[in-house]
Amino acid sequence: MPELPEPRSGPPSNQTPPQDDLALRMLYDEQARLRNEIESLRAKSDEKKGGDEAKGGKEGGDSPEGGAKEGGGKEGGEEAKEGESEKKAPLKERSGAWIKEHPMTTVLSLFLLLLLIVGGIYMTHRLNGYVNTDDAFIDGHTDPISARISGIVRAIYVENTTGVRKGQLLVELDPRDNQVAKEQASAQYEQAKAATRAQSPNVPITAIDQSTRVVNQDFNTLNAEANVAASEERARAAIADLHQAEANQANAAREEERYRLLVEREEVSREQYDQRATDERAQAAVVASRREQAAAAQKQVVQAEAQLGMARQQAVQARQDAPRQVAQQREVLAQRQADELAAKAQADQSELNLEYTRIYAPEDGVIGDKQVQVASQIAPGQELFALTQTNDIWITANFKETEITRMHAGQSVTVHVDALNLDFQGWIEALPGASGAVYSLLPPENATGNYVKVVQRLPVRIRLHPGQNGYQRLTPGMSVEPKVWLR
Repeated sequence: MPELPEPRSGPPSNQTPPQDDLALRMLYDEQARLRNEIESLRAKSDEKKGGDEAKGGKEGGDSPEGGAKEGGGKEGGEEAKEGESEKKAPLKERSGAWIKEHPMTTVLSLFLLLLLIVGGIYMTHRLNGYVNTDDAFIDGHTDPISARISGIVRAIYVENTTGVRKGQLLVELDPRDNQVAKEQASAQYEQAKAATRAQSPNVPITAIDQSTRVVNQDFNTLNAEANVAASEERARAAIADLHQAEANQANAAREEERYRLLVEREEVSREQYDQRATDERAQAAVVASRREQAAAAQKQVVQAEAQLGMARQQAVQARQDAPRQVAQQREVLAQRQADELAAKAQADQSELNLEYTRIYAPEDGVIGDKQVQVASQIAPGQELFALTQTNDIWITANFKETEITRMHAGQSVTVHVDALNLDFQGWIEALPGASGAVYSLLPPENATGNYVKVVQRLPVRIRLHPGQNGYQRLTPGMSVEPKVWLR
């Protein structure tokens, strides 16, 4: 067995040993005691070897060598018998005695045993308390910066890898064409407003005109009704005059007939008869005249009735046309107002197009994939840069489906970033809705008959606590190793 180093001498007598030196002295004393025990065990081992040699000497006693060994064998045998004569104490007593003899060693042994048990429990708890994966990376939004209008690039204020802030000017286009278009649209807008102002009074004017027309038509109707009444009265008077003339004619005809008979009998003179014949013809002429007057009066009645019907129809038409005319003027006003809104929209669009000649950063981030140069002709929708946002990043960790059994949102996560060699603290924001294969271009079709089971990976989203050391240096695409604490 290897030799143990000799214990060092104690401290000088004129100095008081500190507590550490006392413990060291006790350790050296224990070392010396262990050295003595080792020497004792070594001696016993030598005695045992001697006993074995004595037995061999007895078996080979006939030979000269055997006779020589016999004496040594006897001595070893006697020593072995003396060792066997000493009976060993029970294990419990020997353990108790050993503990009493070595209290510090016993305490240290118990302490080490307890430490090993606690360490084993801790390691088992720790190994079963988390899951990790190396199939993870920092993810984020990459915004394409494109133009909304066509134009010539006048100035570019950023390059690749340039860090920008939200609202920072990136590119400026030549604004002169858009400035002219804005002025033209503004002029058209002013014209549309003037047309609206000119049309606005027409609505009340038309309403008043149509109301006056309705009133006039009512007056015309009343006048026509009066004309009809007067015509009917004249017609009745003409008929009465006709009847009177017919009665006078009948009377004159009877007088002429009576005088004609008298003149034939020569009872009256021929002169008297001629007078009565003349009166009869005169009355016949009056009857004819009165009949014509009565017919003319009837025609006037019909004409007055026709005028009354016309007046009534015009009054009805005036009442119906009045709201239509007003509505028409209102529609014209609405059309003018719509033209004004359209012109305003054109003016606003031209103003927006003028603003679009200056392209700003939508979010904080880093510029990349620059595809534009000064004096280039760009078209609407043409991509100029790619802006990688730095204020909204997360971890996409693709865990196996067998590893997310005990995962849930809110669990703590430790993320190691390879590029920075730093650890960051975070939490699970959300579990996936489907595996990555489902979102692939050609998702698997397991019903084809040639199914092979493959352990799927599901993307888990992890958020980092902001403000940590090195957080501002994180960029999308970096490889990370997240460790999700399940307890």
